[in-house]
Amino acid sequence: MTTTELGQALRRWRDRVAPESAGLPTGGQRRAAGLRREELALLAGISVDYVTRLEQGRAANPSGQVVEALARALRLSGDERGFLFRLAGLVAPGPETVPAYITPSVQRLLDRLQDTPVGVSDAAMTLLVANPMYSALMGDQSGLRGFERNGVWRNFLGAPGRVRHTPEERRAFEAAVVAELRATAGRYPADPQLKRLIAELRANSERFTELWDAGVVGRLESSRKTIEHPQVGLLTLDCDVLRVEGSDLHILVYSAEPGTEAAEKLRLVSVLGTQSLAG
Repeated sequence: MTTTELGQALRRWRDRVAPESAGLPTGGQRRAAGLRREELALLAGISVDYVTRLEQGRAANPSGQVVEALARALRLSGDERGFLFRLAGLVAPGPETVPAYITPSVQRLLDRLQDTPVGVSDAAMTLLVANPMYSALMGDQSGLRGFERNGVWRNFLGAPGRVRHTPEERRAFEAAVVAELRATAGRYPADPQLKRLIAELRANSERFTELWDAGVVGRLESSRKTIEHPQVGLLTLDCDVLRVEGSDLHILVYSAEPGTEAAEKLRLVSVLGTQSLAG
């Protein structure tokens, strides 16, 4: 039965992922070298109960979003990801869909940049994964669901984040993200989720609609951003947008020039973030 095969595959893949490779603490007694169910649930953004039911064959037909999240959390290869979709009774997203697959090479990059805030977004600016340092700087993103994880939606319809803009910077940034989103929509015109996102933004934001109807197409460039951290205060960092050709991923990397006040504050953010994760 497919659900049993699915459960067996999830358990097998979970057992081979070392917690430290996923940025998780390794202390305490562990019966297995791999991820616990609650750790897989945390990394995938789903409930422990749902992971348990999937593994025991008591839940069938997980959504494509859940399967994609499990594939990322389990660090599956491209072939393994396709196999997981088939076990779930789904077809892996095709070329008409905005890619959400994080390649092993990008995952290794995330693993190695532990002292640097790094987030990976898809071409529609939906956050796929963030390392602990990114969460320490920008706030915990793990509880965000659906469109809340999309940077365009958050900027026009969501609660204010930690980035601080002047009015002029705000207008320029809004224009840039809309131009980027329009370019993405041009590459993936049949993506249903992308269509729903644009429709929601047009229905609820006059500013987005004004910019969208202006028809500007472009790319979000690297910039300097001022972030207000609740404990460290204001720090201005370089925000580089690295684009992964082929997989159409965006890697956001925040950094400070060595020896500056911002670098010292970023180091403090790292310490505070580690303490909060341990507590």
